[in-house]
Amino acid sequence: MVLETISRIIKVQLPAYLKKLPLPETIGGFARLTVSEWLRLLPLLGILALLGYLTIRPFLPKKRKQRDSLINLKIQKENPKVVNEIDIEDLNSANVCYCRCWRSKTFPVCDKSHIKHNELTGDNVGPLILKKKIL
Repeated sequence: MVLETISRIIKVQLPAYLKKLPLPETIGGFARLTVSEWLRLLPLLGILALLGYLTIRPFLPKKRKQRDSLINLKIQKENPKVVNEIDIEDLNSANVCYCRCWRSKTFPVCDKSHIKHNELTGDNVGPLILKKKIL
């Protein structure tokens, strides 16, 4: 039943619709079309525009996904300014990495969230690495 309906639309109704369209012989003929003739052409022109867009869409440059222009999206938003103090004497390991992309789930310590942030935004941010000199 469904295929018969689709077949009828394609074989009978679509050709009848296309024959009734006011398609001019020349490009200049489009300037002489009336408003009602343009309105009858709109569905066909819309479908052609959509098909054209879908055809060239894979070749269009990809837009980078950037969630927001803010750098800090969620860390300590209740504070007017985010400040973290860490005493150098309290460093337990020889190397400690601190987040500079504001995306770390363990902020202020880096969890390498900057890698995904850089891929999404084209940024080049990395961690602040503090090295403890071993004497």
